[in-house]
Amino acid sequence: MSEAKSPVLEDLVEGYRRFRSSGWSQNRDRWAQLKDGQEPQVMVISCSDSRVDPSQIFDVDPGEIFVVRNVAALVPPYETTPGHHGVSAALEFAVQVLKVKEVLVMGHGMCGGCKAALSQSLRGNAPGAGGFVDDWISLLDEAREKVVADHGDSGRAAEIEMEHAGVRVSLENLMTFPWVKEKVASGELTLRGSFFAISDGILHLMNPETKEFEPAA
Repeated sequence: MSEAKSPVLEDLVEGYRRFRSSGWSQNRDRWAQLKDGQEPQVMVISCSDSRVDPSQIFDVDPGEIFVVRNVAALVPPYETTPGHHGVSAALEFAVQVLKVKEVLVMGHGMCGGCKAALSQSLRGNAPGAGGFVDDWISLLDEAREKVVADHGDSGRAAEIEMEHAGVRVSLENLMTFPWVKEKVASGELTLRGSFFAISDGILHLMNPETKEFEPAA
């Protein structure tokens, strides 16, 4: 008996067909260049949220940005303990092998991960029931203390502060990686923070001096 057709898969395949007839066929030269390798100038670390696709937001062609996506766009601090360090591996590859010139951390509005970090609604849950997510977003526990002290643990104002704080935490953790710190000091690498507001589609860039987020010009 043949497997039942999936409407979701059919939609994906239809999208693939559109891509083949337009996005791929009209950019054959670009795809031909990419057969020899990739040379992106920037690494983007963003959230897995389906509403914030970096390639769409920045309107880039294939091969232009090296992207890592995870819950709340978090970068853990440098560590060498046994385990599977996915973000660290991607960062290592981007900085040391691809030699990107910039790393951009992009948080976003209405982030479920940051909201859970703020409310601690998943605290104590078992793996499979939010435990993995809670362990991951515990990276924001220290930043949460100040947010809660200033804005409480609920409401949109507090959530925005938590979302902004998440970007700052990731930028701070990036500097714990020896090769990142070295390249930043030498001027070979620049770290930037950004925030995409889903509600109005406006991108904000973090001012490196004030650490505040300002609408991109």
